[in-house]
Amino acid sequence: MTKKEIVKAISEELGLTQLRTKEIVQKTFDAIVETLVRDKRIELRNFGVFEVKKRAARKARNPRTGERVDVDAKYVVTFKPGKEMEERVRRLTEEANAAAAQQSYASTDSSGTGEAAPATGQAAEESPGSFNSSNSSYVPDTNS
Repeated sequence: MTKKEIVKAISEELGLTQLRTKEIVQKTFDAIVETLVRDKRIELRNFGVFEVKKRAARKARNPRTGERVDVDAKYVVTFKPGKEMEERVRRLTEEANAAAAQQSYASTDSSGTGEAAPATGQAAEESPGSFNSSNSSYVPDTNS
């Protein structure tokens, strides 16, 4: 999602013009950046904590040439999500895992017997040279 999409969604929800909403969103972002520069930390309840941390100088390796290079110390912004965000993302992960498990079960249990469907090219209790309709595969007669 882009800032423009955020502005559009908020303006529609609150009944404000997109121009006014864009000003508000930009002022919010500016305030976050200014606070980070000045205080090195900003905590937004139920959202998370942004913090400026100093990353130490280190030696690294150029992946293209393999040559060792010195990387200077620098300041970076870190983000630690709040409890509410963590919980909502965790639920999203659980829902995705449950859906994947359900889909996996459905694809292996198309017969309703609780058994996995035979792999392509393998007939389930069929003679060679027949068509297996359960998985749309043809099993050639190898006894001729």
